[in-house]
Amino acid sequence: MVEFAWPFALLLFPLPWLLRKLMPAIRQPATALRVPFLQRLHTLPAASNPGSHSLRQLYLLIWALLVLALMRPELPGEPLPQVISGRDVMLAVDLSGSMAFRDMQLNGEEADRLTVLKALLDAFIQRRNGDRMGLILFASAAYVQSPLTHDLDTLRQWLDESFIGLAGRQTALGDAMGLAIKRLQDQPNQNRVLLLITDGANNAGQLTPIQAARLAAAEGIRVFTIGVGADNPQASNPEGQFSFSADPSIDLDEATLQDIALLTDGEYFRAADSDSLQAIYQRIDQLEPAIQQTRPMRSVRPLYHWPVLAALLIGFGFAARRLHAEVRHA
Repeated sequence: MVEFAWPFALLLFPLPWLLRKLMPAIRQPATALRVPFLQRLHTLPAASNPGSHSLRQLYLLIWALLVLALMRPELPGEPLPQVISGRDVMLAVDLSGSMAFRDMQLNGEEADRLTVLKALLDAFIQRRNGDRMGLILFASAAYVQSPLTHDLDTLRQWLDESFIGLAGRQTALGDAMGLAIKRLQDQPNQNRVLLLITDGANNAGQLTPIQAARLAAAEGIRVFTIGVGADNPQASNPEGQFSFSADPSIDLDEATLQDIALLTDGEYFRAADSDSLQAIYQRIDQLEPAIQQTRPMRSVRPLYHWPVLAALLIGFGFAARRLHAEVRHA
């Protein structure tokens, strides 16, 4: 189907009519002129009279063809192949029992760590246009909730449906990292990122976090680590889930998370509240910029030269016919 690159050029079509209406009429001379060849003018064809109806239609046709050419008609072809150059980002989210601790704020109200994390991760995922993202959920064990995909809406839904205790109550940081490395190692060597989010220390699994970090560094995978939890010993402890009354953030192994980031050329961030989490995601956007979504490219075949050619042929034909008529009646 024919498309138009500049469809708004159609607004120029009534321009001759507007000029005719707005411009003042030509004043007729007060005195008559004597034309010695008046009789010969009467013998010319009616089409040579600029005021004739047929001549106005001819002018209108030529003008319409020129406007059509200005609208840039084109015939779209097949989509052009595009090389996807976005990042491969794996999210590893901690679902251990301590993520239920209500020491953070969301929209001015007290909320548990996982709820705040979901809300801010949702906004972060939406900004990653052009990236492939995957989701790993871990606690006592780690499993892939979503492989690397461009379907970010489904990824957000799966993250939203996750809940504390889904994978146990402990924290297997090393196993979560190992699983992420396994999913990323077969991808292109550039732009591979793991975002590791936890509020505890490694106390389960077979692989230690430092061993996993060395594997990630060998594969060229950058790991950004985020330690979650506010320093607030008076935060509420729902349903007696913990055996301590103080803030469970004391269990956060920040030194190990910093070492992981250092070994993999990543960075460590501490998320003590929702504002700091938001700042962290903005910082990661700067470090690992997402590819902005662009309009799909298609090959096009321009057609504007056809109406231009038609207008020229009609104009030359009319001029030749008029010249022939004048020569014949000379």
